[in-house]
Amino acid sequence: MHEIESLIFLLAAAALLAQLARVLKVPYPILLVLGGLVMGFVPGLPNIEIPPEVIFVAFLPPLLNSAAFSSSPLDLRAQLRPIVLLAVGLVLATMGAVAVIAHALIGLPWAAAFVLGAILAPTDPVAAEAIFGRLGVPERVGTVVSGESLVNDGTGLVAFRVAVAAVVSGAFSVWEAGLSFLLVGGGGLLVGLIFARIVLPLWARLREPTVVITFSVLIPYAVYILAEEVLHVSGILAVVTYGLYQGWNSPRLFPNASTRLQTIAFWGVLVFLLEALLFVLLGQQLPSILADIEEYPVWVVLLYAALVYAAVVVVRFAWFFTTPYFHPVFDRLLHSRYLRAPWQERLVMSWSGMRGAVSLAAALAVPLSTDAGDPFPGRDLIVFLTFSVILATLVLQGLTLGPLIAALRLRGEGEADKLAELRARLDAARVALDKLERLGDDGRVSPESQERMREYYEGNIQRYTAGLEAGGTTEEYADSSAAWRDWRRELLAAEREVVLSLRDEGKISPVVMRRIERDLDLQEARLGG
Repeated sequence: MHEIESLIFLLAAAALLAQLARVLKVPYPILLVLGGLVMGFVPGLPNIEIPPEVIFVAFLPPLLNSAAFSSSPLDLRAQLRPIVLLAVGLVLATMGAVAVIAHALIGLPWAAAFVLGAILAPTDPVAAEAIFGRLGVPERVGTVVSGESLVNDGTGLVAFRVAVAAVVSGAFSVWEAGLSFLLVGGGGLLVGLIFARIVLPLWARLREPTVVITFSVLIPYAVYILAEEVLHVSGILAVVTYGLYQGWNSPRLFPNASTRLQTIAFWGVLVFLLEALLFVLLGQQLPSILADIEEYPVWVVLLYAALVYAAVVVVRFAWFFTTPYFHPVFDRLLHSRYLRAPWQERLVMSWSGMRGAVSLAAALAVPLSTDAGDPFPGRDLIVFLTFSVILATLVLQGLTLGPLIAALRLRGEGEADKLAELRARLDAARVALDKLERLGDDGRVSPESQERMREYYEGNIQRYTAGLEAGGTTEEYADSSAAWRDWRRELLAAEREVVLSLRDEGKISPVVMRRIERDLDLQEARLGG
């Protein structure tokens, strides 16, 4: 099977597995990885090995941009100190613990052991977004976990570079490592911010929807390549910074609502395809990895994998459940709000440290030999242990995270969020109504149109006011809102049937039908629920 046909087959398989995951009510990355693993062992089915540069360049920029775009800079800023503490402190702690286990119990040289630790230290933003982002959890938990996963890849990969350089060259300098860490990480943040400030105002001048969408995809790649290949700083942090800036300013960047809706819809499909393909390809790597470690007995490598996985999990739990005892110091120095979180939230955050494609790409990027020409010590074992930990965190933790959240009775969107939404909708409707009155006074709106729009906005104001008075969560308000959406959908469905009948009878053209259909679809999409 040729590469194009193989790619189409894998995409089709990924789509079917994602649908199956929806039916089974499990996070789809888990089923995709397992499906890819099975396909990797079936003769005749396409098996594509992933060059690490393909993951870093082809997959990460759009996926990281999408995750950052949908994140709230205000929420991240509110939790900035705990996120930074996790992205730096926990990464270094995990790297050290894994290195000790890998050296003392597995026998890897210290430098190679630190390479493995650096690979497994960061959580994966793609896995976190695909699994954790779809579970209903308190806002603080979601912000800390997603923010940690967005930032700590930069930390981990910088540490990875330093550790690999130490193995390859045979020399290590703490001063040079620290300086490299600061320059690469800080440079990535700066590149992303400067690029966003320069490019986004130019992008906002575009008017053709297809051109706007095209550049929305190309720009994250440009940011990543500029940072990594040209300036040699962190491309991951550059893309994350750009995505956060773009997401915050996006309401003012799109030329009109139609372009915004088209762009969001396109990105929804793009992210799904990239995530689906990435997780399937991730699962397919096992056969080739197993072939490289044939000299090890099966029980030995499985024991090694269990030890490393235990180190990763135990360190994360220890971090979340020991740092609160130092909260007087941390609170004064860092104002780390997660330290004061209930134990249920800290338990979920402890269990949500999924590893993914970034770790595997880093493992595959480990050089085959040193500068002296010697084989890179333990490279094949490093790749296998990385894959094992990825599989364990995705499957074991991914499958149990939802039931854990349900058992702890943690709720996602709270009353405060619902009331804030109602207040925002009410304020917006009141401003629109005032604007309508001024337009009527200026003679820019006919009395008939003004009356119709006034009834519309006054009806919304009554609904939002009733919701606020009811606290936003009562059964009466919920039932009335659901009833309103239901009968609105019935009316729109009736309109759609009439339009289709007119098309079928030849009274209007398909072009006219699609224009009307698009308006009806937009009205229905606004209903939500």
